Amino acid sequence: MRERSVILESTLTCPHCGHAKTERMPTDACQWFYECEACHALLRPKPGECCVFCSFGTVPCPPVQARGKQPGCCGK
Repeated sequence: MRERSVILESTLTCPHCGHAKTERMPTDACQWFYECEACHALLRPKPGECCVFCSFGTVPCPPVQARGKQPGCCGK
């Protein structure tokens, strides 16, 4: 079985002000909070999602990618 390639960078877009920034994601955990550097809003995952990258990023977090789930799917 072939191992999946995991993308480690995702661009987060703030839903409050639209500011976007590319960040490196943690490889062993989900990130529950992220402060927008432009408007200082504290981003939290949408209901049913595991982290801010799955909710507001261009790429889901590495744990979700490794399980082969679709963006926004947390395997719950």
